[in-house]
Amino acid sequence: MSVVYSKDEEFHLKITAEDIGQYVLMCGDPGRCEKIAAYFDESWFVKSNREYTIYTGMMEGVKVSVCSHGIGGPSTAIALEELIHCGAHTFIRIGTSGGMDKDVLGGDLAIGTGAIRMEGTSKEYAPIEFPAVAHYQVVNALAEAAAAEGVRYHVGVLQCKDSFYGQHDPASMPVSYELESKWDAWVRCGALASEMESAALFIVGSVRKVRTGSVMAVLANQTRRALGLDDPMCLDTEAAVRVGVAAMRILIRQDKA
Repeated sequence: MSVVYSKDEEFHLKITAEDIGQYVLMCGDPGRCEKIAAYFDESWFVKSNREYTIYTGMMEGVKVSVCSHGIGGPSTAIALEELIHCGAHTFIRIGTSGGMDKDVLGGDLAIGTGAIRMEGTSKEYAPIEFPAVAHYQVVNALAEAAAAEGVRYHVGVLQCKDSFYGQHDPASMPVSYELESKWDAWVRCGALASEMESAALFIVGSVRKVRTGSVMAVLANQTRRALGLDDPMCLDTEAAVRVGVAAMRILIRQDKA
């Protein structure tokens, strides 16, 4: 697919194929990119435009990158599309989430096998009946890395939405009847955690035939809070970063083999 609106570089990311590796770690916060790049064997700053900040470097003798994607599905899909234009084929999102299942605690990690498509971006790629699923090789690598790191983790379905405050203050919304009833259904179905990007990431990955996966640092759990259970809060994303980077190393080694 040719670049849109821009002849020589991607319109939003302002990059060319020479700027990035085929393996890309992704995160919402541009400020987290430098922290992730510090885990590379070597790294250098590439570009920053809008919500997109990019570092590139080397791991396992292979060129890799980290790119922020901002908040929500639209900006995530743009980043993914333009990175794919430049030759990237494997993506791991390192993000944050709120716990949903009562056994998921703040400080745990949630590795997504799939995502509930309660957002709009993925619907412009695939019919709602088509599931948003992570690539099995990425899921396996993330689970292997989490086990090796010795951190508490869960593997399962994530919930994705477009409205952060629709999750945290649904009663104030005119559609509270829908938000609250569906939230209850998802919790009863065993959804692990709620975030805003993985559904778009997984669907675009399926449509464009690339590998995608997500590992979430769980900040706290409103289900536990509502049940009167202990609800520890953890804002540290270090474990998710370590696991995401380690998983990418696993995938690189597997691909070399």
